[in-house]
Amino acid sequence: MITISEIPKEEYLKPCTAACAGCSSSLCLRYVLKAAGPDTVLVIPACCTSVIQGMYPNTSFNVPVYNIAFAAAAACASGMSRAFRSEGKKTNVIVYAGDGGTVDIGIQALSGAFERGTDFLYICYDNEAYGNTGMQRSGSTPLGALTTTTPAGKTEYKKDLDRIVAAHNPPYMATASSAYPLDLYKKVKKALSIEGPKFIHIMAPCPPGWRYDSDRTIEIGKLAVKTGMWVLWEREHGNLTVSGPSKGAMARPQPIDEYIKAQGRFKAATPEIINELQQTVTKNLERIRKEAEGIC
Repeated sequence: MITISEIPKEEYLKPCTAACAGCSSSLCLRYVLKAAGPDTVLVIPACCTSVIQGMYPNTSFNVPVYNIAFAAAAACASGMSRAFRSEGKKTNVIVYAGDGGTVDIGIQALSGAFERGTDFLYICYDNEAYGNTGMQRSGSTPLGALTTTTPAGKTEYKKDLDRIVAAHNPPYMATASSAYPLDLYKKVKKALSIEGPKFIHIMAPCPPGWRYDSDRTIEIGKLAVKTGMWVLWEREHGNLTVSGPSKGAMARPQPIDEYIKAQGRFKAATPEIINELQQTVTKNLERIRKEAEGIC
């Protein structure tokens, strides 16, 4: 069993990024790269990460990075992986993309790469909006959340990306959170040990976009898990297992009120919307529980 003290000390993300204070996606990438190691190439479409690496010719990343157009990350990774494998190289090809470039603009390339069986890891760090361009609404934005393009609150539900990916039957997929770095590290290590297309969906709270103080990033992430707004699990060859931090929430989730009230983006959410969100959480937890128990 790996403990936090056993995570490699090597740093592939230098402490000179252009990330916002309290940025959880850069924290996640730090642990992703620790798990992947130096023989890794990142494919990054337009997103916050394409900015926080710094201004050319300087960079805060200590692995090769290929910056690619919004819609093309998974297609680029397919060609890159095929090229490496044809030369007998086991180099890790990792797409690190936001929800805008995954749930919306890049979903066709993601689907194509998974259908082709590309040997790569696709990671979506989900801050539930287009963070890099001003926090516009994305398909991943939850019901009731304020964005710059939904100033009265979004009226549609968040797209269920995980069930879309699951329909492609990848050998491994998982969810993770910036609030639980050890869980994330283990899942990346496992994913990279499996051949074929892998997918990890990370919740990445965003202080300016979600409108909370930057020192509360980890607290917000943990609240999401404790309330069941975000469930940590992994599905290996079709078998789903709930991860440790979410086991308590599955049995006795906290009401979502504290999570909602901690974020300014939900300040316009009515009691009816909050009730809808709570009902959705309850149904999702029950669906995951049944799948983990083999009932469905």
